[in-house]
Amino acid sequence: MSAKEIKALERYFLEEVNKGKAAAMAVMDETCAADLVVHSSAGRDIHGLKNFKQYCSRLFSAFPDNHSTLDDVIVEGDKAVIRYTTTGTHKGEFMGIPPTNKKVTFWAIEIDRFSGGKFVEIWSRFDTLDLMQQLGIAPTPEKGK
Repeated sequence: MSAKEIKALERYFLEEVNKGKAAAMAVMDETCAADLVVHSSAGRDIHGLKNFKQYCSRLFSAFPDNHSTLDDVIVEGDKAVIRYTTTGTHKGEFMGIPPTNKKVTFWAIEIDRFSGGKFVEIWSRFDTLDLMQQLGIAPTPEKGK
């Protein structure tokens, strides 16, 4: 894939995910390899498209109105580095945390590897501390100290 094709695929994927859970599940079937491996912020690898879709389904349950904005895309060879900002309202259980109904905004960075026109490996990290602070789970630093 060319750099232009990879950038277009990254944008397309995020645009479809922003349409909601059904569109997200469909775009995953279209753009992700069956043997996809995701190295997630959750601290464990996710093996296979089926398991990735289950993971994403839980995220949609936790933040049903989530919306992501693609901030940067950098392509080198068969990999893309993306930075995006996500907003959403915590309406369902997330990482064992009951719903808080709080609106959150957090950033994430991914390195995505492609083969055969599909995502085959994803390394994903988001600002977990900031998210936990926004949910009221982690303390926030006091200003001026």
